[in-house]
Amino acid sequence: MAQDMCLRKARVNQKLKIRTVTAEGELGRRIRDLGLIPGTEVTVIGKAPLRDPVALRLRDFTLTLRNSEADHITVTPLED
Repeated sequence: MAQDMCLRKARVNQKLKIRTVTAEGELGRRIRDLGLIPGTEVTVIGKAPLRDPVALRLRDFTLTLRNSEADHITVTPLED
């Protein structure tokens, strides 16, 4: 079984499913408003040269998150 990890540690082109979002308050609300909720499948499509931010593809759009935001999201890698 795949091991849960922090979104920051995901590799480019890796497909993942969001397990938990631990951020609270304004940051937690913002993350959830972006569609990053448990059960959502995402793909890491790129990382900046210094690894921050990380670009994600989910549903029909692309978004970027800072590592400080990605640290609050736990994901499970999906097996192809």
